[in-house]
Parts: sequence; structure tokens; C-alpha cells
Amino acid sequence: MPKTPAPFLFFLFVFFSLFCHAPKTDAASPASLPGAAHFNDARDKGLAQEIKKMKQTRDAGQTPRSKHLNPDGSPTYTNRLFLETSPYLLQHAHNPVNWFPWGKEAFDAAIKLNRPILLSIGYSTCHWCHVMEEESFEDIEIARFINEHYIAVKVDREQRPDIDSIYMKALNAMTGTGGWPMTLWLTPEKEPFHGGSYFPARDFDRGNLTGFLTLLKRIAAAAANPADWEKIKRTGKLVADTVKKHSIPTAPGPTPGREVIDRAIETYKTIFDPIDGGVKGDIKFPSSFPVRLFFRQFNRLKEADLIEMAELTLDKMKSGGIYDHVGGGFHRYSTDKFWIAPHFEKMLYDNALLAVAYVEAYQLTQNESWKKTAVEILDYLIKEMRSPEGGFYSATDADSLTPSGKSEEGYFFTWTAEEIDAVFDPQTAAIVKKYFSVDMDGTDYRHILHVSESDPEIAAAFDITEKELERVIEEAKTALYAKRAEQRAAPGLDDKIIASWNGLAISALAKAGFILGRNDYIRHAEACAGFIMEKLFVGNQLFRSHNNGQRDHVAFLEDYAFLTAGLLDLYEATFDVSWFKKALELDDILKKEFEDDRCGGFFMTSISQEELISREKPVFDGAIPSGNSVAVMNLIRISLQTGQKSHMERAEKAINCFSGNLSQSPEAMYDMLLAIDLLTGKKRELAIIYPKGKRLSADPFLSVIKNNFLPGITLIAVQEGEEAREMAKLMPTIHNKTAIRGKAAAYLCEDYVCMSPVTEIRELEEKMFPKKNPEKNQADPGKDDQDQNKETLLNLK
Repeated sequence: MPKTPAPFLFFLFVFFSLFCHAPKTDAASPASLPGAAHFNDARDKGLAQEIKKMKQTRDAGQTPRSKHLNPDGSPTYTNRLFLETSPYLLQHAHNPVNWFPWGKEAFDAAIKLNRPILLSIGYSTCHWCHVMEEESFEDIEIARFINEHYIAVKVDREQRPDIDSIYMKALNAMTGTGGWPMTLWLTPEKEPFHGGSYFPARDFDRGNLTGFLTLLKRIAAAAANPADWEKIKRTGKLVADTVKKHSIPTAPGPTPGREVIDRAIETYKTIFDPIDGGVKGDIKFPSSFPVRLFFRQFNRLKEADLIEMAELTLDKMKSGGIYDHVGGGFHRYSTDKFWIAPHFEKMLYDNALLAVAYVEAYQLTQNESWKKTAVEILDYLIKEMRSPEGGFYSATDADSLTPSGKSEEGYFFTWTAEEIDAVFDPQTAAIVKKYFSVDMDGTDYRHILHVSESDPEIAAAFDITEKELERVIEEAKTALYAKRAEQRAAPGLDDKIIASWNGLAISALAKAGFILGRNDYIRHAEACAGFIMEKLFVGNQLFRSHNNGQRDHVAFLEDYAFLTAGLLDLYEATFDVSWFKKALELDDILKKEFEDDRCGGFFMTSISQEELISREKPVFDGAIPSGNSVAVMNLIRISLQTGQKSHMERAEKAINCFSGNLSQSPEAMYDMLLAIDLLTGKKRELAIIYPKGKRLSADPFLSVIKNNFLPGITLIAVQEGEEAREMAKLMPTIHNKTAIRGKAAAYLCEDYVCMSPVTEIRELEEKMFPKKNPEKNQADPGKDDQDQNKETLLNLK
């Protein structure tokens, strides 16, 4: 990001503020919240009544998340956040800070009082958000100072990704860094002038020279000085202008082709960790290395190093402590380069995306280990993250309570040698400890379970077969899972249901269900889609989240894009056309409300949503794909299904809009590269027309697709007769196609050229994998593409 004068001007105003003193306050005046006014005007009296009414409806047995309690256990303090539905905001509802949710009331108050805004952005399972709450927002002295000098605003980044993204750009512009909790100071016009992430409460805490309270006092003193306040506002304006500049794509250039994929792959090769997989660095995120892009490049070029890098990364992740070996599912990220020491929160989106990666790895390599990992991820989501109504919750916390009642990160997931000894007989305990790298000394040191030796090595050490080792470990996992559920307090659950993340879950379940032959996964995908469409799609408008029986906030680009992708995947897993029609309905809204007709691409917010300091058009992928990347892929897929050129033109226009960014940093847009791979690669469509009442007769043909890695192939399966004629109105490519002599018929088209129909699997395979250059393959004539893939993989092993 180009340098701006914003940080320099801010440091000038901080220099002046060092010589100022915070204004005196009247700490003796009584208040409901320390340093805040009574609920004494009509508005605040109304607010007090709302809070009182809400207290009657909330679970009376729920322990308030605060150390400030009355003798009867009720919370001493309650602020406006108590009226919200976000689990993160509710966590702060009993802080002594006079928190406002993001909204007009807060900004009107800031303008009226001419105060700076303290903006705190986080999410409910964020460990350092909890730390800062405990150290600062629960501290009476700090809360009093905030209440006397600031308008304090809390934002759940998961409910409001638009606010989070804009102010993260501002934080990066000012400091070059970012993270959560995000702590920013704004002018009353919402323009940021200073910020950071976690701040320790006081000077010298955790080795920091300047604490949060000191910083609050310096900024308040500067804001109280008219000359410095003007400097602050000018700084805020400069930062806001920088954010606006970087919220839209760079100038478009020539339409990119496969060369951007090749360049991105070469970049990833240079930053790849050849020992532990992923990207080199002391902190590793699963999303930082695009294994799915490597699968596609390998499928095209057959270069062995591509699959080696992808498989090493997947293996190291599933063997490391970042993976929950007992319960399934991945933690958020690893704090070391070995994937061993994780940050223990678990996110729905991470696990949905990783499940797809492992399913595709299995489909490409037929390695049962990848299938097993994918199944464990999805079983975890169904068992622990699925709501009774079918939607999926957002996340679980990194922290959990110890037996003494202390909150400790990772306690729920870690084990001492002594705890394992108490569960098993000595022989089994020894095997389990060695398998999961637990020291045998019996100390009370807590271990992060991870696998550091191969199965043959461990089996040989105990003179048992690998099959026997597998049985022992699987039984041990079941026993450890039951024991920790029985004896330990589970981490906190963020039980809001987010449309976009559920779209990712629908995709994962639908794809895995189809490829692995798991109809139960497909049923869960259908239930989830049904829940989202019933609860969050109302009046031709999608909403972002659902919690406590209420929907909140109109949806953003990623909600429409991810849910559309999920419905397209669900159609190809079930061939129930109603899901495809719903996907088209969502895309139609996206076109009207979010699309940039002039330049192409999509804005994060709709034309009717709140105007922030900038209207962003998301470009780069992060922990989750960019909404634009997924929306472009959807357009290509819809065009290939329906033959509608308009959808393909919209996709190409969007790609051209981002061509400047793709030219400069293609490795930062890897999900857009998946769309470009589909756009520039071989176009294949398989339509299966089966006789009336004989749906199962299509399955042999579908098995060819399930058992071979064919990314982007378009699938249609429909019953002949009236059903096929109706489908042809939506998908004209099946017009006049029928079953043949009472047998299911498969119609294959490649690059818009259709072949004669077939009724036998062998015939379909011959058409899909034709013999290549038999003269050059005298030793092994007739080898097809998929055989070449398999031979390359066998040679690697």
C-alpha cells in the first residue's frame, strides 16, 4: 500500500498532546455507569425500560459475563449492548463502559458533545478481545475515563464485515498492521485518526511502555484543545481519503488469461515451506496456501512438484496440533511454523473450506487419509456446530474454564500424561501417548495432541500391526472425546448463524456428499439451505445473520455470493432444480443491488445499505474468499448451465475490472484464479437423461464424475419426458435429448461441441478420457489423462 501523510500528521498531533493534561472530571457524581449520565431524559428513561423488559425475557439462570456482580449474583452494570442479539456484543453488555452499538444514536451523541469516538471491533471467540475486555473494559477507572471523554462504540465484525473491512484498511494505512481486537479513534464524522489492535491496560503492562489508559488520556487532552482537535480532524480526513482510494480496484488493464495463474503459482513456490508445508513464517494459516489451485494446475500440467507441495501442506496440517485429533475439525491458525501450537478457536468457515480441500485431494489422489480427514471435519460440524433447525453456528471459543474456574486458552483440548493414564490400561495409554507425542513422564504439563511419527514407526515400537494401531487409536479417540465432554467445560459457542458461512457449509456438505456417496451429508446440506431460505430470505431480501430467533442486518456481497455457490453445488448433488432456481433468484438481486454496471464487479454493500466513509469493492482473498471471486465463479457456472451469454459477459467484465490487481498481485486473489482456470480451461458438460422412474440408472455415469478429478464439469441429470422438457426451458442444452431404448443416456459436450450419446460407462470413459498420442506411448498405449495423473501420483509415493 502506498505511503500516505496520515501517520506523519498524527504523530505531530500526538507530540503536542504529550504536553497537555487531561481535563478534570467530576468523579463524585452518581451514575448508572461510572462517569456516565443518569437515565434522566425521555430517551434514556425509555432505554432503561427497554433494558428492564429485556431482563425479564433473558435466561435468568445465565451467569453475567462480568466480574462486577451484586450480592445476589446479578450484574452491577448493564449498558445498551444488552438489547442486541450478537453474542459478541452481549459479552460486553455488563461492562461498566457506556457502550453504544454502531448507529445513529452514537454518532449524534459524538457530534452533540464534540467527542472523539472510541471504536472497538472484535468477535465473540477472539482470545485477545477477551483479554482486553478483562484488563481494560472491566476496569472501573478506565471505564470511567472512557465514559467521561468518549463515545464508545462496539462492533461485531462478523455481523458487520463492511465496517470491519473499511476500518481495517484505515488501520493498515496508519500502522501497516492489523488484527483483532481492532481499536480505533474516530472523529464524530466517523473518520479514523489513530488505532491499533490489543492495548495493555496500563504503562509497562506486558512489557509495553504506553498503556491503554495513558493513550486514552493523551488523545482526550488533545481533543479538548481546539487547535489540536482541528489537526486530528485533518488527519482523519487524510486517512479516510486513503481508505477510499484503496477500496476500489486499480485501473483495469488487458483481460488476464492463464498467465496470471502461472505467475501466482511461481510466487507460491518461492514462499513455500519445503519442510512443514504452507507459506514460510512463524505463524501459519490454512487459508494462506491455495492447495485447490495447485490441484488444478497439476491436473493440467502433470508437474509432480505441484501435488507434492499441496499434499505436504495437507499432511502437516492434519498431523499437527492445529487439528483436533479427538473431536475433529481445525483450529483457527498455528502460532508456530510446525502447525503444532494453535490458536484454539474453531471457525465454521475454516472447516467448511478445508473439508472441500480434503475432499478434492481424495478425489484427485484416492488417498484414504484425505477422505478420513474430510469426514472427520464434517462429522464435527454436524455433531457440534449444527443448530436443531439445520443451520450452522459460527464458532467456538479459544478459551475454556479450568476446574478452578479460571479461563485458560486451549485447556479443553489439551491433555496431561496423567490424564491419559487415567483413561486407559497401561499398554493402551503408552500407545496413545506415543502416537500423540505426549511425554511419558507423568507430569502435569498440558500437551497439544499431534502426530510426529509415522504409523509404521509407532506400530513397530509396540510390535503390533498398523491395522491394530489404527483400531487402538480410533477407540482411544472415542474414549478421550467422551471423557473431555464429561469432565470439562466446553469452550463458549457463538451461536449466531451467518448466511455466507452457511453457504460455505452447504457447499462442503453437498460436494462431499456427492463425491463420497454420503447421502446424510446431502440431507444436512438441504436442511441448512432450507433454514437459510426460510429464516433469512424474506421479502425478496437476504439477511446476514440469525440469533435468538431474530434476523439481523441486511446481507452483504459475500452472503449472496457464498449462498448462491452453495445452492449451485446442492443442485449438482441432488439435481433438484428448485435449488438452481433459488440460486438464479439470488444472482438477480445481486445484479440489481450490488453490481457495478459501469466498470464491472460487485460492491460489498447494496445500493440501499448504510453509507460508510467508502463503498468498498472487495478485491483480495483472506481467511475467506473475496465475494467478487465467488460471484464471478457463480456467473461462469450459471452461464455454462444455462447457455446464457449475459452471465459470461458479466463474469468477464468483472475479471477485467480487477485485471490491474491480478496483474500486480495474482497470488492475493487465488479464488479469482479458480474462476479464471474454469473460464480458460476445457468446458465440459455431462447431461444424463434417464427413463421415467429409474433415477438410479443415472448413478453409474455419475460414478465416473465422482471417481475422477474434473473441476468445473457441468452436470445435469433429469428424467425424460415432461420433466426434461421443463428443464430444457432453463437449460436449453438438453433440448430434445432423451433416454435410449429404455436405458439412461449420457450426452457429453466439450468446448461447446457435443458427442453422440452413450448408454454404457465404458463408452463414456472412452469419450471423456480419449487416448493421447499412441505413437509416443508405445510402452503403454492408450493412456488417458486420468491414468497419467495416477501414474504421476504413484511415482511420488
